[in-house]
Amino acid sequence: MKGGNVGRFWGGQFSFFLAAILFTTIFLWCWEKNPLLTSLLSAQDQFIMQPSEISVDESAVSLRSNEQIVGEHSNSQIAEGRIEENRLKVSDSSVKNVTVPSYTKRRDDKKVLTSQLERKACNFAKGRWIAESRRPLYSGFKCKQWLSDMWACRLTQRTDFSYEGYHWQPDNCEMPDFNGSEFLRRMQDKTVAFIGDSLGRQQFQSLMCMVTGGEDKLVVENIGWKYGLVKPRGAVRPDGWAYRFPNTNTTILYYWSASLCGIEPFNVTDPATKSAMNLDQPPGFLRKYLDQFDVVVLNTGHHWNRGKINANRWVMHVNGKPVVDRKLAEIGNAKNFTVYSISRWLDTQITSRPQLKAFFRTISPRHFSNGDWNTGGRCDNTIPLSKGNEVQQEESSDPVIGDAVKGTKVKLLDITAISELRDEGHISHYSIKASEGINDCLHWCLPGIPDTWNELLYAQL
Repeated sequence: MKGGNVGRFWGGQFSFFLAAILFTTIFLWCWEKNPLLTSLLSAQDQFIMQPSEISVDESAVSLRSNEQIVGEHSNSQIAEGRIEENRLKVSDSSVKNVTVPSYTKRRDDKKVLTSQLERKACNFAKGRWIAESRRPLYSGFKCKQWLSDMWACRLTQRTDFSYEGYHWQPDNCEMPDFNGSEFLRRMQDKTVAFIGDSLGRQQFQSLMCMVTGGEDKLVVENIGWKYGLVKPRGAVRPDGWAYRFPNTNTTILYYWSASLCGIEPFNVTDPATKSAMNLDQPPGFLRKYLDQFDVVVLNTGHHWNRGKINANRWVMHVNGKPVVDRKLAEIGNAKNFTVYSISRWLDTQITSRPQLKAFFRTISPRHFSNGDWNTGGRCDNTIPLSKGNEVQQEESSDPVIGDAVKGTKVKLLDITAISELRDEGHISHYSIKASEGINDCLHWCLPGIPDTWNELLYAQL
């Protein structure tokens, strides 16, 4: 009995041994005959090793690549691609040839992955100005349907227009070429609203010229009356403009609100009345029509000085009462309070309006030298990029607006640092009348720098 058990035991062990040999033989045969399995297992080993951070003789060289991204993808995703080897030759006494695996997806998947990574890593305000022969995007001699004569430098006595021939190229991402027809298609059945001061008006006029290619478009409808944008009796101009492109049902409008505050006259029947400047309230126009907007671009800054406030007969208010806090009444603090208030308010509105995209554009820089606009200040430079062509800083040069939108769903349209390099693009002392006048070192020639602001907007839509 005992001997039979022993025989059965050794017989079972022998059968298991034969089965193991047979399985190993089949597996090795499949390995040799199936290169896909070989490459997958090889790739898996490489990912486990995390070749994105390869250190070879730490005192000599450390190689880093984007392969760390690959490890985040599943084996099924890896199976759709392939592993290649790129040989990096490093000049060093201790390192000659280092082989670093790189991940190549199928073309479509690679584009999607690249797009996602660029969108995450791209800082549109960090990059460089590059000369380009295809500029400007429209003719400064045309676009008279939208462009104010005082900003059309091609109509003045200015003779140098080299400032028109540059485009902004951000680092770590591609900025798509602006296409007016594509913009209208993407904005079909939508309304784009610019709300701010005269620099916001320049951006509005720039976009109208860019979308139309600077050509007259009689089919475009003036629908300002739908938004109450009509010129009051005795006024120089209306408070804004609104135009509709009927083929795509796209509306582009501008509303003048220099401070982005809610302005309420004390006495509506008195033209000389003072007005409450409500620092904690957005403009009434924005509150009234926000439900009709799909894209909102805000800006403010240059009217925040005591002279402008007094000239407009504005009296600062908070919570419906005049501001008595001297610290809050200081211009800088009042502006900061307003910028934060409207950013937070707009953030709450986006929550219930998921289709709404809101941008806060940073301040456009001035370039007066040897005085201000009313004390002989000038901006005579006509040489492009005399201050350099790159911006490498991470944070905005407008920290007030940059900090105000942090933690909100309002996006930053950061144009300050890139515009700071373009002092040659201002109106300067040129005018249509060809007479020496006050230098305008605040507003820009069109075509010009505000076109780039709209390209940045287009890229982020």
